[in-house]
Amino acid sequence: MGEWEALEQQCLACQGCGLAQTRQHVVFGVGNREAEVLLVGEAPGAAEDAQGQPFVGKAGQLLDDMLTMIGLHRSQIYITNSIKCRPPNNRDPLNTEKDACAGYLRRQLQLMQPKIIVCLGRISAAEMIRPDFKISREHGQFTEKDGVWMTALYHPAALLRDPGKKPDTFVDLKALQKKIREVCERTPLAF
Repeated sequence: MGEWEALEQQCLACQGCGLAQTRQHVVFGVGNREAEVLLVGEAPGAAEDAQGQPFVGKAGQLLDDMLTMIGLHRSQIYITNSIKCRPPNNRDPLNTEKDACAGYLRRQLQLMQPKIIVCLGRISAAEMIRPDFKISREHGQFTEKDGVWMTALYHPAALLRDPGKKPDTFVDLKALQKKIREVCERTPLAF
């Protein structure tokens, strides 16, 4: 068994916090494990918990459309969440839950070694980029951290709630497309 498979099996059996008692499925991640681009959300929602895959509900359909706009497909990237189990009623994860999952994401990053990390939403950006990250002001801006380019986009669920943010997100997606062309060698874009 390879390192990825061993990590996934460990995560699927995790009992590290109370979410293990309320989840239907652990949502480990999906996509190309050798991808140069990693998308990280906060935590699974109801559809994700039911299917065991990240971003499969309405927000996931919008994410797929967003990727298509810049010539990407899910199979070319890797998508995960920092929290692997759904918090009840989609509440914000507790610190104990974040701590229980932190090692899984850290290990995924070590195994993947992505060139670009895209945080989906404010909470993911605050965890991965900087605790005081303000998505309303800093979305779409790139920063380099330990040799990895990082940016944040509005979470697709936020775009569904507030379609007025979609024009800004389109600009951010074009910036992501440009950055992929600049730094990624194995991520061909459709156009």
